[in-house]
Amino acid sequence: MSDLGSDIEQDSKPRSKYVKLVSSDGFEFIILRELAEISPTLASMLDESFEFKESKLNKIVLREMDSFLLEKVVDYLYYHKKFSDKDDVPDFEIPTEMALELLVAADFLNI
Repeated sequence: MSDLGSDIEQDSKPRSKYVKLVSSDGFEFIILRELAEISPTLASMLDESFEFKESKLNKIVLREMDSFLLEKVVDYLYYHKKFSDKDDVPDFEIPTEMALELLVAADFLNI
């Protein structure tokens, strides 16, 4: 019975509104949790029921993404949030030299 009580306590503790994404070169991007959770991959890492260390620390280190790539991913998350319910959506600009890396990142993040 005490196990059940501890589960309820854990479920009722407030989650951080922000999470930190860290690039391979050490740059940190602090973004709203709801933006990170647009990515099913990041959402799973932040889901407390899976007990990943990322969910406890509110920090995800993305070792395969440098700061330039991660910045573009963060830009896209904001873009997605802003225009997800709009009819007239502007193009999301992607530098040609970044297209392949961004495609791989998008595949990993499932966005």
